[in-house]
Amino acid sequence: MARPDQVEAWADKHGKEIHAYLWRMLGDAQDADDALQETFLRVLRHRRAVPILEPRAWLYAIAGNVARSQLRRRRTEGERRAMPDIDVAAPDGVHEMDRVDAVRRVVASLPSKQRQALVLRRYQGLSYDEVARVLGGSAQAARANVYQAVLKLKKAFPEEAR
Repeated sequence: MARPDQVEAWADKHGKEIHAYLWRMLGDAQDADDALQETFLRVLRHRRAVPILEPRAWLYAIAGNVARSQLRRRRTEGERRAMPDIDVAAPDGVHEMDRVDAVRRVVASLPSKQRQALVLRRYQGLSYDEVARVLGGSAQAARANVYQAVLKLKKAFPEEAR
């Protein structure tokens, strides 16, 4: 059971990385800000419901649920938003911008668990065990989700898969 001062400490310690994760998942800084607030509101609301052994993984899991809810709401409302830059180098020309947009579209089209696993592992730097705790599965399942996501990216961009 977490005390409010512990939750505040978690926000200080993990807030930036959780915000970066939400930004990568949602593709919009304002939406990421809102989702971060909602994440910590849920943490405060549910802090007594379960013993929290690994706060970082728990925060990522809650943030992932918040992001999925927002993405589902967008689909229902018919919004279309671009995915964010995912640590891709600044493009030199229009051709590169088209390429970055294509990567964003492919990442956005991945099934939710694959997209989350890919972002958590490749861009947030979580281990497969941590990804598994966030997504509620095994490390093997986390590895499989990342692998399937990478296969789909390679299939979409075969000239870069060499």
